[in-house]
Amino acid sequence: MKRWAMVLGLALLVGVLLGRPASSQALEGIHKIQHVVIIMQENRSFDSYFGTFPGADGISMKDGIPTVCVPDPASGVCVRPYHDPSDLNRGGPHGQKAAIADVDGGKMDGFIAQAEAGQRLRCQGRNDPSCSQPGQTNVMGYHDGREIPNYWAYAKAFVLQDHMFEPNASWSLPEHLFLVSEWAARCQSADNPQSCINALQNPFIPDRVLGGRAAVVPPGGRLINPMYAWTDLTYLLNKNQVSWKYYVAPGTEPDCEDDSETTCVQKKQNAGTPGIWNPLPWFTTVQQDHQVQNIQDLSHFYADAKSGRLPAVSWIAPSGKESEHPPALVSVGQRYVTSLINAIMQSPDWNSTAIFLSWDDWGGFYDHVVPPQVDQNGYGLRVPGLVISPYAKKGFIDHQVLSHDAYAKFIEDDFLNGSRLDPKTDGRPDPRPTVRESLPQLGDLQADFDFNQPPQPPLVLPSAAR
Repeated sequence: MKRWAMVLGLALLVGVLLGRPASSQALEGIHKIQHVVIIMQENRSFDSYFGTFPGADGISMKDGIPTVCVPDPASGVCVRPYHDPSDLNRGGPHGQKAAIADVDGGKMDGFIAQAEAGQRLRCQGRNDPSCSQPGQTNVMGYHDGREIPNYWAYAKAFVLQDHMFEPNASWSLPEHLFLVSEWAARCQSADNPQSCINALQNPFIPDRVLGGRAAVVPPGGRLINPMYAWTDLTYLLNKNQVSWKYYVAPGTEPDCEDDSETTCVQKKQNAGTPGIWNPLPWFTTVQQDHQVQNIQDLSHFYADAKSGRLPAVSWIAPSGKESEHPPALVSVGQRYVTSLINAIMQSPDWNSTAIFLSWDDWGGFYDHVVPPQVDQNGYGLRVPGLVISPYAKKGFIDHQVLSHDAYAKFIEDDFLNGSRLDPKTDGRPDPRPTVRESLPQLGDLQADFDFNQPPQPPLVLPSAAR
């Protein structure tokens, strides 16, 4: 027994010296996962992608015909969900006001009215959460395995989560802040986390609102540092010497930088451009910990995967073209995501990796499930969630109530001995209203794994799936 302990200890030491974790066979339970990769796409509801997936809590049907409908104020007709083979979808408003209107006190019937109202607004850019993309309203349309065969293949082979909710009842920027920090706020001082106050809809700049809509950029069209001073997850990771990276796909930023423009030549996006999908460069903790270099171009992800050097925790943000954010094509997004997953599956790190794939908010698309109210910030509407891993239960549908907060909870349980972003214990207090990872409504992603099963083999799929 002592000899085995010595061998295991040497293996761990060699792994540390080489910058590699020990073999997952030498570890137990959740700790067999040595790499968590979070792939976050954009603006799709659960029903719009998996509403007809067998066994899931999807669109109510009788004899193949939906039994639910949503009123269209323009025509007076109640519109049923319908199969939409279109590669380009328009979506609808997806800010805080739209979330409240879509849910409509639990009736889940505001989607068409919001989409039509959003088409009448003067949009600030393609990611203005108050607007719909120009064109025919199609928020009641859904896709299935004909349009998104790879996503459905992952759901059949691994885990589909059918009660995954956006952590906040709002749009992309607050969601990405929750993704890395469990909160969205505005701060008066970059050096004082206690100066921050809750800001669900508009954490970007102080109190600038246009007709109740989120102000994406300040007057004059120049992005300013919003001073994210509260504590984020990278603070705990760095404090505990856990490696992390935030990979950013190069391309275009999702918005015009002048809020008076409805169209513009979009600015280039890369790891050095902070923005609504790449907020970490604006966090005081990241700057003070000298971790800005961990925010890297997506090419580094492919190199890290190929060489077996994935960090313990990584997030991957798309560019506008690959994001599936309307009007981006569904096929382009699926092809991009497949290339990411294939790279991991063909990596030496596959046998010790968990991939969490989701979409940041519902994008104005129909969903029939009423979101739980957990605190003043959410949850938001339901979004697709997938767990892809050698230890993921095969063909399992997880019915737990989940949000993207569950990703932080899993990371903390795996790498941080269960430490939380808790002002009372994390060593850097801020006035966040709740400790999101500890809310009793939140399920546990460990239920999606069987760490005693033989590791599932890779499922490498063609990236040009449509």
